[in-house]
Amino acid sequence: MAWQVVWITGASTGIGRSLALKLARTGVKVAISARSADKLTELAATQANLFAFPLDVTDAAATARVHGEIVQSLGPIDLAILNAGSWEPMSSGRFDSAVLERTYTTNVFGVTRALQHLTPAMRERRAGHIALVASVAGWRGLPKSIAYGSSKAALIHIAECLKSDLAGTGIDISIINPGFVDTPLTQRNDFPMPFIITPDAAADRIIRGLERRKFEIAFPWQMAVILKTMRILPYWLYFWLMRRSRGGAH
Repeated sequence: MAWQVVWITGASTGIGRSLALKLARTGVKVAISARSADKLTELAATQANLFAFPLDVTDAAATARVHGEIVQSLGPIDLAILNAGSWEPMSSGRFDSAVLERTYTTNVFGVTRALQHLTPAMRERRAGHIALVASVAGWRGLPKSIAYGSSKAALIHIAECLKSDLAGTGIDISIINPGFVDTPLTQRNDFPMPFIITPDAAADRIIRGLERRKFEIAFPWQMAVILKTMRILPYWLYFWLMRRSRGGAH
């Protein structure tokens, strides 16, 4: 592995948990963060190279403190995978600004609070890799995804800006855009989830992409192709297809 110390947020379940376990097994020191201290402690007990640092990413002061604790305990962070996120379905028929605020507080500001400390430290070392976990839902507006999709679109935009701004500094930036992955969040969905994959399969794809220092890591390929194509369609065709997919509803 190219990294000695990795920090993963949202590590107690789903993709974050699988990433932590797979990386720890290679000998990498993995700092795992999530709100649930109990789950983190239980996970850390399974591997010698897992170290629990409980954190609610919506707490700015706690994020600064935990970043400092990781560096002091394990050493400089070589790779940060900012994976903590939330999903609440919301459509125009049940528009609720509180859902948007909760979603952005976790999915966007929970990432930027970590970036505020990671970026200067990596700039000083002229080395490091930061990966933001977004979603294919961030590529184009989708049903029930006003809050979630727009928050992930924001992360994609942030990653693109960081990639340009940090060119030549020794810092790599990656944006991870999964499709449907079988996690506690998606298990609440009441609609079909095509091409859904396991967290372990998602983690394998992410690690391969990060090892290659890819900017965008998107999977499964079928979902990526479909939504990438939708992304470049003109609006009139895109909205016509969306109406057709919903049985002609307006």
